[in-house]
Amino acid sequence: MAYRTLEEIRLRKEQIREAIDKENQTIGSSWNSLFVRREEATRGEYLANLLSYGITAFDAIMTFRKLKRNYGGIMKLISRRK
Repeated sequence: MAYRTLEEIRLRKEQIREAIDKENQTIGSSWNSLFVRREEATRGEYLANLLSYGITAFDAIMTFRKLKRNYGGIMKLISRRK
């Protein structure tokens, strides 16, 4: 878009500033909702979460091990070429 006068530039600058302010408010409210303090978990919920995190970590380790075993030889061949 070509601007012909300073007034057009000022008007466009104000429009952009208003859009940025509106987006900042949206982002700010979303950011604050991410970090809302949760109520304390009961002992059962705590143990369930702990078990869930443990299973997730174990699954990640096993997936990494499998991928390394299957594709580790290929990576060695590629690194030897260099």
